[in-house]
Amino acid sequence: MSKNQSKESTKPQHRTALNLIPGVILAAILTALAIYISNIPWFINIGLGILTIAILLGIIVGNTLYPFLKSTCDHGIHLSKHYLLRAGIILYGFRLTFQQIMDVGATGILIDALMLSSTFFIALWIGRRFFRLDRQTVILIGAGSSICGAAAVMATGPIIEAPASKVTVAISTVVIFGTLAIFIYPWFYQLNAHYQWFNFSQATFGIFSGSTIHEVAQVVAVGHTLGSDAENTAVISKMIRVMMLAPFLVLLSNYVSRIGAKNHRKEQEKSPLTIPWFAVFFIVMAGFNSFHLLPEHLVKHIIVADTIMLAMAMAALGLTTHISAIRQAGIKPILLALCLFIWLIAGGLIINQSIQHLLG
Repeated sequence: MSKNQSKESTKPQHRTALNLIPGVILAAILTALAIYISNIPWFINIGLGILTIAILLGIIVGNTLYPFLKSTCDHGIHLSKHYLLRAGIILYGFRLTFQQIMDVGATGILIDALMLSSTFFIALWIGRRFFRLDRQTVILIGAGSSICGAAAVMATGPIIEAPASKVTVAISTVVIFGTLAIFIYPWFYQLNAHYQWFNFSQATFGIFSGSTIHEVAQVVAVGHTLGSDAENTAVISKMIRVMMLAPFLVLLSNYVSRIGAKNHRKEQEKSPLTIPWFAVFFIVMAGFNSFHLLPEHLVKHIIVADTIMLAMAMAALGLTTHISAIRQAGIKPILLALCLFIWLIAGGLIINQSIQHLLG
């Protein structure tokens, strides 16, 4: 009897494992296509990275072919969207070292910290008070604008239990205004070089770009246009913002638990704090990478694997997002992201110039 039960208990597990394969293959195909497209010069020049292209492809297929494939692929897509995302966030730490922080110094760290905190709190204030948006949408857009674009939105989503439609709306705002930044920043740099409105060198403008532009790929595109000094400082400044993702997620988890306690009128009994374990391991990986214990070629392979995992998660997210849900979100999320974009430029100029003047 026990043998029969053991045989029966193994069958569903095998079926579940087999059910994962079609969805994972579909996400992998879209990722491969995104990698190919991202290497086309035109897409490189406009700063559309693999992650952005992957979610766009996912949305296209998700609203055309995927309804016919859903019953077959749903399990694998769920795996890609949830578990590959968390694995990708952890391995993202191999892109960073604590030495990079030392290269930029206290000036870059302070600027990044001020930009992150001010942008996120402005998002909470404007989004809730003026646009009357729901808390999840506001937090997602605030995270994407203040930290590292789509990766921050996707890392934030599980903590606040946001549905795929809201995550996609937030990512779309990153795509829109991050792409605009690619054209605006070089144009502004050239105008400033002519009229001398602000005291910017290539290096300091790179810090300004890295502390205010949404995505890593967009920062690289802007820095590459301006010159090697601007590109180097822009990328390092941006990486510091990325490194701030983990403590941000821990603080956000604490904030969400407090909000939950208030909503359930349990002020005296605080909700248990849920520590986002993937954020903790993200910091651990960055710390491990700082010691350069692994060969450089192996780290490069890990980063490639990480990019593939995140792209598959993006593709899976796009597959489960319906255009109708984005339309239902309306214009308010875009207006909130626009206000944050204006702050990132105007407020970023003020903060960068002030800190450079005080500490430079």
